[in-house]
Amino acid sequence: MQENEKKKKHKIKHKDPTNPHFKPTSDVKGIRFGGQFVVKSFTVRRSSPLELLRLLAISPSHQSHSNGLPFPSTTMYLPTNFTILAHHAWHTLTLGLGTKKSKVALFVFETETMKAAVDRIWPVMIPLGDVNKKLIRGLSGCEMARFKFRKGCLTFYIYAVRRLGASAFPSADDLRKVLESVVALKDFLDHTAMLALPSQKSITFQSAASMAK
Repeated sequence: MQENEKKKKHKIKHKDPTNPHFKPTSDVKGIRFGGQFVVKSFTVRRSSPLELLRLLAISPSHQSHSNGLPFPSTTMYLPTNFTILAHHAWHTLTLGLGTKKSKVALFVFETETMKAAVDRIWPVMIPLGDVNKKLIRGLSGCEMARFKFRKGCLTFYIYAVRRLGASAFPSADDLRKVLESVVALKDFLDHTAMLALPSQKSITFQSAASMAK
């Protein structure tokens, strides 16, 4: 009993945003697929700052003091319209055996400069199956701390990213706010609200209330 309590405390400690457990990118856990290998071909795309706020149900009034943009050191990848539709089609074709759950990958970098540099080399759109190899393992000379949250039909993979061997994480405040916002979200029962309308070119979230019920 006492041993189980120690393990639980140890696990919670590593989930603490003020003391994240960093590992080299070659060792950190990536996105998991289980037996749903077809999901690896589904795509995710880089989101806009406003989409990040809407998905996390954060008021646009939360702004950075530096350039007016929220979470300037954060990059998020969302499921594309194709992925959302493909999940539903796969679920139907497999008579309910295929997953309808989508994945969101969120990276909080130690500085805005690092984010800007990485954004220049990372693709705007990428298959989920390439995220581990090209985004996570591809960042040589860096280390990451991984957090995972299941919220209904969306699973959030959150990574804090810093230079290998760094002793601090300057964006700890942003990381804490992101983690607290994800934890506070209610389960997403359906993500069809994320689909773009015919006249729009990208996913537009209707509202926090319509998505997180």
